[in-house]
Amino acid sequence: MEELDILKKAWKKEEGSFEQVSEKQIYTMLHQKSSSIVKWILIISILEFVFWNVIAFGMNDEKYQAKLDAYGIAQFMLIINVINYAVIVGFIYVFYKNYRAISTLDSTRNLMASIVKTRKTVQNYIWYNLIIIAVTIVISIVMMFSHNPEMISMMEKQVHDGHKTLFMFICIGVSTLFIAGIIGLFWLFYRLLYGILLKKLFANYKELKKIEL
Repeated sequence: MEELDILKKAWKKEEGSFEQVSEKQIYTMLHQKSSSIVKWILIISILEFVFWNVIAFGMNDEKYQAKLDAYGIAQFMLIINVINYAVIVGFIYVFYKNYRAISTLDSTRNLMASIVKTRKTVQNYIWYNLIIIAVTIVISIVMMFSHNPEMISMMEKQVHDGHKTLFMFICIGVSTLFIAGIIGLFWLFYRLLYGILLKKLFANYKELKKIEL
């Protein structure tokens, strides 16, 4: 924001007759910066989509499919993946629309509204990803306990030894910590990936709000 700060200082030194010109210059700069940020959000979301799909494709071998079949979640994972792809593509399309819209705006009020809309869309995108990750992990863990022969044998042994309650408590505790850890890592990932851009976008919003007032 160094260029903007310099421009604002110069604006304060100018006489009142130059106020509208300086205000327009500040708006133009904020408009360009905001448009660039939204463009990067779009680019990063596309790269992220490609990255995770490459990872998924590399893991999707016969051994992985056999394990899904053994756990009884092959059909479930297929449905989840189809829905997830559709939703993610939908988000990317909305990011694209936001970028196209913000690039052609011509008023401070409309630009502010577009910034708010973009930030909300990105936040919903992040929450969606965290929720779908959590749901997938929970279902996978439940199916593993229900279909994995080793887990079933271990559970039966603990029940036979009279440790069912303790065993279930430990399993739930470990699973909860595992899920929390994974979600925490992804939250940090998205925080770094999109948080910086959203922070800059919000800074632009606050500067635009000063102009509007």
